[in-house]
Amino acid sequence: MSQVILTGFLVCRTLQEADRVSLLLPDHIRLTRAEAGCLSFEVFRSMADPVRFAVREVFRDRAAFEAHQTRAQLSVWGRATRGIPRDYRIDGL
Repeated sequence: MSQVILTGFLVCRTLQEADRVSLLLPDHIRLTRAEAGCLSFEVFRSMADPVRFAVREVFRDRAAFEAHQTRAQLSVWGRATRGIPRDYRIDGL
């Protein structure tokens, strides 16, 4: 089984939207890191462009990644960030 690695950016449309994302991030990060199969999960807000968040996720395998996607989509985070553009690359699928 190969790891699944997601890298890229979540790009908010306004500073207000980015501030809301920042408020939701600690809980989203905590919940994700507690998932079975999550090997690494990092999200950083850009200091140079505060509407951009760099994202890097590493999951043990496809099943763990897909379980994360399902949980995240149904969470407070998923509902609150559903329409925010993402520019992601996913390797290992």
